[in-house]
Parts: sequence; structure tokens; C-alpha cells
Amino acid sequence: MTRSILPGILAMAATVVASNILVQFLFGQWLTWGAFTYPVAFLITDVMNRAYGVAAARRVVVAGFVVGVLCSLIGTQIMGEFGPLVTWRIALGSGLAFLTAQLLDVSVFNSLRGGAWWRAPLASTLIGSSVDTAIFFTLAFSGALAFLEPANDVSWAGEVLPLLGLGPQVPLWVSLAVADWGVKLALAILALVPFRMITRRLIAGVA
Repeated sequence: MTRSILPGILAMAATVVASNILVQFLFGQWLTWGAFTYPVAFLITDVMNRAYGVAAARRVVVAGFVVGVLCSLIGTQIMGEFGPLVTWRIALGSGLAFLTAQLLDVSVFNSLRGGAWWRAPLASTLIGSSVDTAIFFTLAFSGALAFLEPANDVSWAGEVLPLLGLGPQVPLWVSLAVADWGVKLALAILALVPFRMITRRLIAGVA
């Protein structure tokens, strides 16, 4: 089993590493390049779940979590212009969001496994992505949780601005979360095409 899911583990590790690097680079005003690579993690989890089952999918998730923790620990030791590239709040939010959302994805997918082929990956990714975004941005940037890391000044994230530049007045981090969430939802739909193609091939190979 380990050898059969090794490509999934490697793909998950590569996705996590790439996202941790690309999150340092802005894409427009509300996003980073990491927002476009991170959702691939849900595709990988769902492919493993469909082809090899729940246990295999969870092993891939755990592998991704371990890699993510290592990336965060390394990031806390690298100093940027305004301090560490990764603060402890970001590390906590990132790790907890990934593990919770991915395991939820596995559970939802499994409960819908017997339905239409697209239902399980779409529903599990939409739910998992929403939970991921909510946990990460709240833990990492909400002013209400400043006590988690008092030395880390995240007051910039609490600046009140129009939502995405044109909606109601909200803290900046809420706009960042909404933009990130929108990308995840869009990619969840687009990912159905590679999901169908990859799982067909893998299942045919297992059979």
C-alpha cells in the first residue's frame, strides 16, 4: 500500500512546499500565488480516497501535515523585512487548518462515495476549503486572538476597508479570506476534470 500511494505522498509534499514558498509573493491586492497551488492538496486527497480508500487518503494527509509543520518551523527562523517569514500564529493557523480541513474532506468524501462520481469530490472540497479558510485566517490575523502571540503585531490586518475594495466595511483580513475562499471554490469546480481523468486511470490500473 505504501508504494502504491507514494506518488500521492510526494505530490502532497510538493504542493505543500510550493504553497509555502509562493504565499510570500503577492498576486494583485488580495491574493498570493500560493492561493492557486494550495487547493491542489484537496484534489490529491480526493484522488487517493477514490482510488485507494479512506486509510490511504489519511496517510497522505498526515504526510502533508508533517511537511507543512517542517516548512512553518523553517519559516519562523528566516527573517524578512518585517520579522520572521512565518509567525507562530501563522504556523498554528496553517497546521490546524490543513489537518482539520483535509481530514474533514476525507470524511465527507467517504460518506458520499456511493453517489454520482462528481458529488463526493465537489462537496468534500467545498466544505473542506471553507473550513480551511475560516480556521487559518481567523487564527493567523484576527485581532480578537492577539493574545496567542502578543509580540506579533497584526494590527495591519485589522484595518477597516471596503470588502474586496467595493463591499461593506470589514477588517482587511476578512477581505483576504474571502478572496482566498473564492479561488478555492473556483478551483474545486475546475479540479473535477483532472479528478475524473486521474481516478479512471488509477482505478483501471488497480483493477
